Amino acid sequence: MTLPALSAILLPELQITTKQFGFVVSAYAFSAGISAFLATGFADSFDRKKLLLVYYGGFLLGMALCATANSLMALIIARVVTGTFGGVVAAICFAIVADLFQRDQRGRVMGYVQMAFAASLVAGLPLALYLATNFHWHLTYWIFFTLGLIILFVFYLKINPVNSHLNTPKKDYRIKHSVQIVTNRSYWTVFSNNIFLVLGDAMFMTFGSAYSTNNLGVNLDNLPLLYGVGGLATILFSPVIGYLSDRYGNFKIFIVGTVLAIILIAIYSNLGSVPFWLVLLLHTLLFIGINARMISSTALTTVVPDQQDRGAFMALDSSFQQVAGGIAATAAGWIVYQTSDGMIHRYSSLGWTVIGIMFVTIGLMFAINLIVQKKS
Repeated sequence: MTLPALSAILLPELQITTKQFGFVVSAYAFSAGISAFLATGFADSFDRKKLLLVYYGGFLLGMALCATANSLMALIIARVVTGTFGGVVAAICFAIVADLFQRDQRGRVMGYVQMAFAASLVAGLPLALYLATNFHWHLTYWIFFTLGLIILFVFYLKINPVNSHLNTPKKDYRIKHSVQIVTNRSYWTVFSNNIFLVLGDAMFMTFGSAYSTNNLGVNLDNLPLLYGVGGLATILFSPVIGYLSDRYGNFKIFIVGTVLAIILIAIYSNLGSVPFWLVLLLHTLLFIGINARMISSTALTTVVPDQQDRGAFMALDSSFQQVAGGIAATAAGWIVYQTSDGMIHRYSSLGWTVIGIMFVTIGLMFAINLIVQKKS
């Protein structure tokens, strides 16, 4: 999330176009997608803790390379290394959650997991923006690298082996296992839904900070507050959303979150220069709507894969999502463009495109809900 948030700073500093910036963002996504796809053949053959340590360690190496990048090409290479390892980390984490918690608990668990992402918006992302604005954007990645080393050490000491999946009968290994997952129609419904989820969200957020500062009149110094308040609201509402998902059904909460997001995107992408409090309100509500979509959809879709397929399924799902994020960043860079006065043009067209994609996810989530009911 850091690089899109730094778009208002990096576009002028690196003297690159929106198309080039979209490619920098997508470099992580495409490499992550390829890496996650390759992991499907062995993701269920090892202790998930060991996989997490290896891939998170490689991710930190990419952070260090980002912190030392001094040119566009060096930054792209650093993003490729980061994505190669980082693209599998979330998949491993979600597989661990699915292994350790029952279906009727996963809504609440995913709510708490999303709190961690929200905490990064409250603390990490505003800190990154503050450091980039007042010092240099390289310092942001050095801070992330240092904190990441601490987290890696905590992984090693505190997480127990997660290997119960190794005791379940295996259908096949390596290539055959991957083929079985790729050819499963139910799995493809989930893959398609998550592809469109990421596609819409990433398209809208890639140039979010540049649009806010240049088109909506948000002062660059207020960007940390804009993202920080959105993250704080996400922290406060994530457990509530998780509880409501378990109580009233993930599909219903997904619909509510999607309708809220559609309304806010239609308004936000067609604003002119407005008071900061209005931008802050709309931006925060949009974060809540998107978070409701992510919590409810993740809790529902983790029910679909069998336990012996879960690691490979999550890795392949992550692969498709990462590639979708790369396509989204590239597409956003082609849809919008920046003129010499800094204004981002055709953002409203981007907004309507995202709204159309969100309507597609409603239909796919309906199909997934039917699959889960049948499986139950």
